[in-house]
Amino acid sequence: MSLRSLRVELALFACSYVLLACFSSQRFLRQSEAPHFVYQAKAWLEGRLDLDPQVLPNPEDWACVRELQGRKVRCEGRPTPGDKWYVSFPPFPALLMLPFVAVHGYQFNDTSFTVFIGALSIALFYALLKRLSADGESERADYENTFIALTLGFGTVFFYCAIRGEVWFTAEVIGVGLTCLYVHAALRARRPALAGLFFSMAVLTRTPLLFAGTLFLLECLCPQAGERLQQLKRLRSEYPLALRKLALFCLGAAPLGLAAAVNNFLRFGSFTEFGHSFLYNNRVNADIDRFGLFSLSYLARNLKAAFLIFPEISLHPFRLNYDPNGLSLLLTFPLLIFLIIPKRIPRLHWPLWWTVAACALPGLFYQNTGYIQFGFRFSLDYTPYLLLLFAVGGWAIKNRWVLAASALGFVVNFWGAVAFRGYTEMVRRW
Repeated sequence: MSLRSLRVELALFACSYVLLACFSSQRFLRQSEAPHFVYQAKAWLEGRLDLDPQVLPNPEDWACVRELQGRKVRCEGRPTPGDKWYVSFPPFPALLMLPFVAVHGYQFNDTSFTVFIGALSIALFYALLKRLSADGESERADYENTFIALTLGFGTVFFYCAIRGEVWFTAEVIGVGLTCLYVHAALRARRPALAGLFFSMAVLTRTPLLFAGTLFLLECLCPQAGERLQQLKRLRSEYPLALRKLALFCLGAAPLGLAAAVNNFLRFGSFTEFGHSFLYNNRVNADIDRFGLFSLSYLARNLKAAFLIFPEISLHPFRLNYDPNGLSLLLTFPLLIFLIIPKRIPRLHWPLWWTVAACALPGLFYQNTGYIQFGFRFSLDYTPYLLLLFAVGGWAIKNRWVLAASALGFVVNFWGAVAFRGYTEMVRRW
């Protein structure tokens, strides 16, 4: 593959990098307020799983484990010398940062790193759209694919997430890039081992992406358009090939998955615990203790954060405020309305919708809305799939209603990139 054939991807990356860096402004030149992955990488380089509590930059969202009668429990009250401190987030972003932290140590700039990954993710999403067009899955021309890729970068909550650094937003941005690589390999289950590898990277960046495995499963078991239940009935004659692809997918995912499980067990005594049950002095602990990490009790507030929060407008003097719980997806991603009424229903329509549902629904029962945020940041876990649905759904880019919705999305998310000040600044204000 020549550089000439990648000229659009390279141009998209370069332009997006410059734009994101400009909007990142002075933040681009310094480490963020929540560089958790940098500290995790540094701990690994020092040959330890736990963190040095003397160097932690702030008290936010760290896991603290105390040994009590042979059990690992969450630290309560004042920390003691025997307490162990850990990063309570899936570790793949720290693995990506490892070589840079080896050079720069604790001072590594996670903000500029996130901007770089953000620009790369936009280019990767264009490459995925181009692949769909080349395979006949989409009827989009290059200029349309470019527009949709730019919509991901600057017409969704990806925009404000990509310019901040900070552990929560860095993970979302890296998850988008890995989703692009995963889907590229998973289409028609053509590269199952590679799909499994990228899938494991994505899951170890954003745990909800575990449910994105739905796409590979459907592409493997019933890849043709039409009645997929009938395809499953016919699978008996074809199951050796499907089973082989599933096995290769699992083999691709297994190395990182097993390493992460062992890492979790050594830190928290459970193969599936990343650390959120051990968050130290966190506002969510009371809810977790009462209802658990997932509960029907959280549904109402998550639905509100996703769809029902709108800007606060004051007229005297004129002032526009956003709620730190987020803004409605109807504002931050107004193209959503066109997915409900597609112009065409192609082969990928239902696999993509099932994947969106699998990724989105568990999060609606999760103990956290994503607070503090400009828009509903957890939607980034499935925003690439939503935009793929738009790409294959047949609505013309030049349609005046599509243009109006796109313009609204760009304007709202431009506001988010300019106005959102992030966790630390918001705490000071509130």
